[in-house]
Amino acid sequence: MKYIFLLFFTVQFGFAQVTFKAAVSKTTLGMNERLRVDFTIDKQGADDFTPPGFENFTVLAGPSQATSFSSINGKTSFKQTYTYIIQPVSKGSFLIGSASITYDGEIIKSNAVRVQVTDAVNIPKDSNDPRYLASQNVHLVAEVSNANPYVGESFSVIYKLYVNTGKVNVQNTRETASPAFDGFWKQNIEVNDWQAQDGTFQGEPYRFVVVKKVVLIPNRAGKLQVDPLEMEIVAGTPMGRRDFFGNMMFDETNFTVTTGNRTIEVKALPEENKPVDFKGAVGSFKFNVTAGKTNLKANESTNIKVEVTGNGNLKLIELPKFISPAGLEIFEPEHQEKINVSLSGLQGTVYDQYAIVPQFKGKFKIPEVSFSYFDPKAEQYFTIVSDPLIIDAPEGKELTEDDNQSIAKQSVLSKEADIRFIKTKADLKPAEEKTDFYGSVLFYILLLAPLLAIPVGIFLGNKKEKRDLDVVGNKRRMADRLARKYLSEARKKLGNKESFYEALERALHNYLKGKLQVETADISKDKVAELLQNKKVEQTVIDELITVLDDCNYARYTPTTHVMMEKEYEKAKGVLSKLDRFLS
Repeated sequence: MKYIFLLFFTVQFGFAQVTFKAAVSKTTLGMNERLRVDFTIDKQGADDFTPPGFENFTVLAGPSQATSFSSINGKTSFKQTYTYIIQPVSKGSFLIGSASITYDGEIIKSNAVRVQVTDAVNIPKDSNDPRYLASQNVHLVAEVSNANPYVGESFSVIYKLYVNTGKVNVQNTRETASPAFDGFWKQNIEVNDWQAQDGTFQGEPYRFVVVKKVVLIPNRAGKLQVDPLEMEIVAGTPMGRRDFFGNMMFDETNFTVTTGNRTIEVKALPEENKPVDFKGAVGSFKFNVTAGKTNLKANESTNIKVEVTGNGNLKLIELPKFISPAGLEIFEPEHQEKINVSLSGLQGTVYDQYAIVPQFKGKFKIPEVSFSYFDPKAEQYFTIVSDPLIIDAPEGKELTEDDNQSIAKQSVLSKEADIRFIKTKADLKPAEEKTDFYGSVLFYILLLAPLLAIPVGIFLGNKKEKRDLDVVGNKRRMADRLARKYLSEARKKLGNKESFYEALERALHNYLKGKLQVETADISKDKVAELLQNKKVEQTVIDELITVLDDCNYARYTPTTHVMMEKEYEKAKGVLSKLDRFLS
């Protein structure tokens, strides 16, 4: 008994020596600042790191891993650190929860850390500060085509990012706050590719890209606010020296740019000379009421189209109705829109199409229909009146005085497709006889299923036990799964340099870790090359792998494009495929 107690005490004492700590770069920060969070363990062999949820924060980067060894006077120390870069989404006092990691079969939790988030802080005006230098040479601008429109008049907002490329190099961007456009109808115009163009900002030459386009239509008069668009910028400022390969070295920094609020003075539509039938159409339009046929045979129908074509608030207008004379049956209209949205507004056609069926023979007059709109360029109202239509149905039942009094002049709330012929012949079949469940085939299958499941369960259990004992095979399978997972993650992160290369490096490390039976801390270029040579891997494949590992390391500190990241991803995918031929 005492030996068991001593063994338990020894295990607990050894476990207590493991230290897993969380530390932050600062405990008080502004809304526009970033926070570095480090989770550090001092024992080698830990795995299955799980971060906290980071509620009330946005994860900008991470986890990045770093390992360090030191040996002083024969005493060796080890540290493995997982680092995240986060930014707050609101003000207040927040607790960053515990992370967890597995060491020697036990789950260890780090300490929690509380931080205070305040209002955004001003960037110090120091010309030697990379963050200040970058913020003075990157600007986000909202260009409004018309800051004084009428209610219902469309205008565009183009968001441009200006960069003084001679002083700063933008490496990544992320939209952190979008305008709400309260009081406006809006339509985004897709920006598929950011094309850099030459331009000027405050009289100086800049390069710019269009990051967002939107068409707005105000729905009320007065001062309306267009909320700011905010973006987080990852930029580099030249350090004045070059690396081993002769490339300029940049000091990377993060900051937020914003367009600020824009006030739109919306003018009310004039009351003077406003037509009685005006229903909010603003723009320049044409109006037509047309019939598919005007001469109908017995039981034949036709279509009446009420159509508006032009440039203006087409998606918001209400098409006028026409009066149906007695003896014509009118069905609920089919509404159609064919509209193109561009920076100049909405252009196209909207129409209502009605199905008309004569109930009696005769000539039926559909009176003229009027449509009124306001033209903001001419600053006046216009009314278009259609020509009356005559529908001639020479065949059918005569309309009597009694029929004329009994016809309800209202629209039928069904569609033309609802008119069907009534079948006069039945096609009936005898009902199938139901059989009792007791004694049926399904009854015996369900009765014997639990007995048949026993040997199947024993077989699967033995197979699982045998698989669990295959430690080397399990590690290899785990490495394959992790490599596929992180390769997939890297694919999703294309365009985000830091996250992409971290995921790509993790994919390569996990693959080598499982295939070569080495720990992450032991993965060095020389060690990997030696192990692969022992596995009879071709030297060209080894050299290709080392090149990919070097590229992942160097690319974090040099400017990288989306195309370059795609090439790195394909190279990594290809080298893993080649290694599989030798290591499988």
